[in-house]
Amino acid sequence: MSNKYYVTTAIYYTNAPPHIGHAYEIIAADVIARFHRLLGEDVFFLTGTDEHGIKVEKTAAKQGKSPQAFVDEISERFQTTWRDVLNVDYSRFVRTTEPDHYQVVQAMWNMLMEKGDIYKSSYTGLYCSGCETFCLPKDLTPEGLCPNHLTAPEPVEEENYFFRLSAYKTKLIDYYEAHPDFIQPLFRRNEVINQLDTLEDISVSRAKRSVGWGIPVPQDPDQVVYVWIDALSNYLTGIGWGKDSAVFEKFWPCDVHVIGKDILRFHAIYWPAMLMAAGLPLPETLLVHGFINVAETKISKSLGNVISPQDLMARFELENADPIRYYMMTSTGFGQDGNYTDDEFKNKVNADLANNLGNLLNRTLNMVIKYCDGEVLAVGAEKNNLLSGEDLAQIQTHYEGFRFNEAAQVIMEGVDRANKYVHASEPWTLHKEGKTTELERVLYNTLEALRQLSILLMPLVPTLSQQIWEQLGYTQRITQMRWADILDSPLPAGQKIQLGSPILPRLDSEIVGAGKKR
Repeated sequence: MSNKYYVTTAIYYTNAPPHIGHAYEIIAADVIARFHRLLGEDVFFLTGTDEHGIKVEKTAAKQGKSPQAFVDEISERFQTTWRDVLNVDYSRFVRTTEPDHYQVVQAMWNMLMEKGDIYKSSYTGLYCSGCETFCLPKDLTPEGLCPNHLTAPEPVEEENYFFRLSAYKTKLIDYYEAHPDFIQPLFRRNEVINQLDTLEDISVSRAKRSVGWGIPVPQDPDQVVYVWIDALSNYLTGIGWGKDSAVFEKFWPCDVHVIGKDILRFHAIYWPAMLMAAGLPLPETLLVHGFINVAETKISKSLGNVISPQDLMARFELENADPIRYYMMTSTGFGQDGNYTDDEFKNKVNADLANNLGNLLNRTLNMVIKYCDGEVLAVGAEKNNLLSGEDLAQIQTHYEGFRFNEAAQVIMEGVDRANKYVHASEPWTLHKEGKTTELERVLYNTLEALRQLSILLMPLVPTLSQQIWEQLGYTQRITQMRWADILDSPLPAGQKIQLGSPILPRLDSEIVGAGKKR
């Protein structure tokens, strides 16, 4: 069995800074990566930015900047938001303007050209600049608008290069039938199969006079490589295709591409066909998520409802982004459209993290300090099955199946049982009655449940899990733990707990934090 795991997000377009829709995808990929590291696998997690195209060119011009200066600024904002705000632990951040990527794209182009799958032809069609793609009339709304951007595509006539996508229709159908789990959730698979009915060749270049900001077509300086060969090839660039063969051979094919439903066609049809043409293995899974709406409305700059992760951090005066991570991954089933409102966010975070988990941690540690001088005493006490082996197997299955909300539900059921166990056992009464052995057993069992819960929650809320870990008296990072440690590495005798401040103050109003408490 392979010990590697390669997970990617789509690369984010640099015409605007990141918002919570982008955050939803990157958090999901980070949860997947952290879970597979917990299993002991060597994980490569790739993300990045898509920096070419007419939208970037026009937006940069409006701001009086060169395209390169503009994308440098936006790409840095994505990196800072992922790394410093959302605590995303990626392996590499790839940019489509970097020299390595230019070489990969031109090498891919040459391979497809040599095979005879790229040819030059005149073309007249409808072009949506928002999607950066040519649209067929059947793909538009009854009003003739792009369904994603609700704008009318522009008529375009120019000479371009084309990829013989139509030649791969039968191979694609055969592949879907042989790999029924290739597209998840499964209902997305039917959408793709329906799109194969009228599969046409696709434009893979634009005239430089129309789109000047892009990678030049080899041997034809009047053309630039069109977005999808450019963008999709990032998955090869990120792991060293053509440069670092050892890394590439170890991690390719990709285990999971995490993508939005709006780019499913390009990843499920264009990308597999290009890989087939290049003689490369196809990815194992396309994991397709829905959109995050705000108050049931699609995020849109024109509507003024764009929310960034930084907006939420400031609005609720959060010390870290784990409440955002938790809400995004547990408020709806992955693959369906999600919805954000301040009240739903506040209620979910309060119920699960502040009240349920936070209360269990705080009262347990306070009793250990009060009754046991802050020391773990009863090692090997008889367990009360607060978390059973069956629970752990179920949680693992949910994580592996990308059902993050269901994994969290089982974990929170364990938190509920631990809280009820403390309430029913009444350690305060055991102390008053001098029943020391029983008291130590109850407190040990509860501490041990907290140790297990902190590891299980770590892919979702890594900062809060680390804080629990430290308050239990551990000095090493929780990321050093592995799945087997959940059952096999109980709390050691004599370990001193380190009671700190509450891991997450309750969100009592729309704006909560240090200012509210003062």
